[in-house]
Amino acid sequence: DDGFRDDSLRIIEKTQKFNSNCQVLFFSATLNDIVKNFVTRIVAKEHNEIFVKKEELPLKAVKQYKVHCPDELAKIECKNVAKALVDLSYKVNSILDALEHEERDKMVKEFKDGSTGVLISNDVLARGFDQDQVNLVINYDLPLNYTAEITCGGKPELDCEVYFHRVGRAGRFGRKGAVFNLICDERDEKLMSKIENHFGNHVTEVRQKCVEDYKDAFKKAGLLYRC
Repeated sequence: DDGFRDDSLRIIEKTQKFNSNCQVLFFSATLNDIVKNFVTRIVAKEHNEIFVKKEELPLKAVKQYKVHCPDELAKIECKNVAKALVDLSYKVNSILDALEHEERDKMVKEFKDGSTGVLISNDVLARGFDQDQVNLVINYDLPLNYTAEITCGGKPELDCEVYFHRVGRAGRFGRKGAVFNLICDERDEKLMSKIENHFGNHVTEVRQKCVEDYKDAFKKAGLLYRC
């Protein structure tokens, strides 16, 4: 998005004021239309572009799995997942769009400091959240883009870009990590297949109530060394 547009422009203006011949390197995890338009404003016409190929995007250090839930009701009942985890003595914080920015920053700091071990969030933290110690991500729902539904009256589409960013919360800077995707119905199955095709990466199934499957998954992800 363009959340850092003004800050970036201010930096460029200040830099060029002191040195108009300085070299500029522009990095972005994504390159949507908003970012492209912004780049054309600040980058000279003569420039080089380096893009990562789609087939090189999958995070090799992060193992991805899918877990079939019995039905949609199982996920509805888990809406209170934060309370359930607290009842199990986990230290949990929940971050949603409705929170004030200060409160959100406070919860992120507590997570980074290790005061809380579990952070539940919607896509507000899918991007731009860097925490080296995160090694496990659970996708409660697969990400959808509702733009098509709103503008064209169609169905929401899979958002592979957001999925990639979610996965990227684990295994930062080449570290090992695991991602579990909860699959409930035929729609989820189709979305998962699209993800596999898009990234060219097979997602292994883990049986819901099979402890050995989970142990094996964590071992392969490099997150379990002893049984």
